[in-house]
Amino acid sequence: MKSYLGMSLAACVLIACAAETPDKPSTVADTIYSGGPILTMDEKQPRADAVAVKDGRIIAVGSAADIAEHKGSGTEVFDLMGRAMVPGFVDSHGHVVFGGLQALSANLLPSPDGEVTDIASLKRALKQWAEENAEAVAATNMIIGFGYDNAQLKELRHPTRADLDEVALDVPVLIVHQSGHLGVANSKALELAGINKDSKPPAGGVIQRGENGEPNGVLEEYAFFSVLAPLLGQLGDEGLVAFARAGSKLWAQFGYTTGQDGRSSKAAFKALQKAAADGDIPIDVVAFPDVLEGRDFIKQSVSREYVDNVRVGGCKLTIDGSPQGFTALRDRPYYDPVGNYPEGYKGYAAINQEQLQEAVNWCFEHGLQILVHSNGEGASDMLIAAFRNAREKYGDPGNRPVLVHGQFQREDQVDSFKELGVFQSVFPMHTYYWGDWHREHTVGPEVAENISPTGWIRQRGLMFGTHHDAPVALPNSMRVLDATVNRRTRSGYILGPDQRVDVETALKAMTIWPAWQHLEENEKGSIEVGKLADFVVLSEDPTAIAPEELAELKVVQTIKEGIVIFEARPGEPSARLQYAPFSSNPEAAHHVLHSLSADATVH
Repeated sequence: MKSYLGMSLAACVLIACAAETPDKPSTVADTIYSGGPILTMDEKQPRADAVAVKDGRIIAVGSAADIAEHKGSGTEVFDLMGRAMVPGFVDSHGHVVFGGLQALSANLLPSPDGEVTDIASLKRALKQWAEENAEAVAATNMIIGFGYDNAQLKELRHPTRADLDEVALDVPVLIVHQSGHLGVANSKALELAGINKDSKPPAGGVIQRGENGEPNGVLEEYAFFSVLAPLLGQLGDEGLVAFARAGSKLWAQFGYTTGQDGRSSKAAFKALQKAAADGDIPIDVVAFPDVLEGRDFIKQSVSREYVDNVRVGGCKLTIDGSPQGFTALRDRPYYDPVGNYPEGYKGYAAINQEQLQEAVNWCFEHGLQILVHSNGEGASDMLIAAFRNAREKYGDPGNRPVLVHGQFQREDQVDSFKELGVFQSVFPMHTYYWGDWHREHTVGPEVAENISPTGWIRQRGLMFGTHHDAPVALPNSMRVLDATVNRRTRSGYILGPDQRVDVETALKAMTIWPAWQHLEENEKGSIEVGKLADFVVLSEDPTAIAPEELAELKVVQTIKEGIVIFEARPGEPSARLQYAPFSSNPEAAHHVLHSLSADATVH
């Protein structure tokens, strides 16, 4: 860093003192960025000293002397001060609107993102949140918490309705598992949802029960969604708009200039549109509505063009659930599942093969991109069969189908996805958050080595994307980078060293490759002439530090089309999330979202 600071000063002086170019709109830059390492993700020019931007687009990339020619009387010189600049991060898979729920509910996450360690601390967190946000609880008639993880609780079990009844008896209490695929309801919430001893679980869902046959409050997959949706519906349209605002600004804090709203709904997309029209969505957001629920809406709305920073990109489909929650569909029994599971339990699919094939065919027939959530080997077997049949029937419509997660893959399945032209959006953060859990309980030590098999993918010369799946985890870009490069678990074990990749490859999986995934590689993902001026300024050059230090890097600034949309406060270059309540008052909700972080400014 010391050696670069000298070059930083020289570059900035050269540009600042350069003779001003006559004001020619085609050549004079609005802003010139220099004074730090610039990693372009462009293989023809991997690094640059300076970048010139005009009207939100890059007009020149190169040496300080070359870029100085674009300095005019009104050009701003943006001094990187020795810090690194990379392309804006492109979200390979996440849930921007649901991420707003994470930002506006009780924080039940374990370390390092929260402080819940056991059932007692979970109950304390819910009670404290309810007390501090009494007006919001009264307005919404709901206490909601996000992010508990039974794998990280001291008791190694899910909380139950009895536990949540100790938080409140007369108000519905619902807590969402960190995976987003299951949750727990108190007695009041179960009552309002009409779930009792005689209730039958919906297709693709499970109602867990106690010894007396009564629901114990734990709901899986579609049984959980059937309770969550009506409760969130109580928030009304403005509630979803608040979620959209909060989620998009949370993404910006971690350097994402393009976000994704996977498995979106018509109501969620309308909320994004409303917030965007009000100027409250600082990043681009591409939505993928559920193909089983909104086909007419998808056909009417899908577009390659953004309107006020939002668009519908295609379809989302979900085959199975969460591996850490034992709801992903495997091709063999789980290794040592924690809970009341029958002998030989393999998980289950949320849909059947006929539903899967019909949905995939519909997307291929209409040339629509489809993103498919598949975690277990059994689910991927189903997906490979469906894609193969669709390709035989429709050929290649150029829709770039995407596998989302693919946690437990056999190596032959990686070959099949390559043969079928399927882009893989994988989830290496699992190696940190649940790597030890996978080794000990879900798949065992041998199979766990190859979770999120980025090494296998690169051996075959393929691109891939990496994601955070927020709100499953915070959209912490530096932890995504760290996990992809290091694959270090919470206990310090290196999970699958052969699946690790180098830093530059990991950065491509966060920039140019997911831009290709979204069919936006000509606009985003690298610092090249003609592309949007979407950048992230990092506290240090990720290629110049020890790999084990990657998670400590900070997002200092996020720049969207030449405008700073997030900036860490001086002296504290950290994007630390602070949770805040939803308010039924739109003005108050708007204020909450503009003050999400006490340590950072979101523009």
